[in-house]
Amino acid sequence: MDKEIKRKIIEEYATHPGDTGSPEVQVALLTYRIQNLTEHLKKNPKDVHSRRGLILMVSKRRKLLNYLRDKSPERYQTLIQRLGLRR
Repeated sequence: MDKEIKRKIIEEYATHPGDTGSPEVQVALLTYRIQNLTEHLKKNPKDVHSRRGLILMVSKRRKLLNYLRDKSPERYQTLIQRLGLRR
């Protein structure tokens, strides 16, 4: 992920200026990485090491989403709608 894309994602999902660690930002960055890695794995189905990384990222995103759902359901709903998750 290059710096420009990362900066744009952080700006879009930040809850306040300088925010890089809120659950919204972390989930958005993980979602971007998951999407890119999924495309990579479609082209390279035998890449087992990257598949493991994908599973770890999906698990981490799931944990962050569960945390956000428990702490602030309205922020959770807004985030999953913005990212297009939970189809």
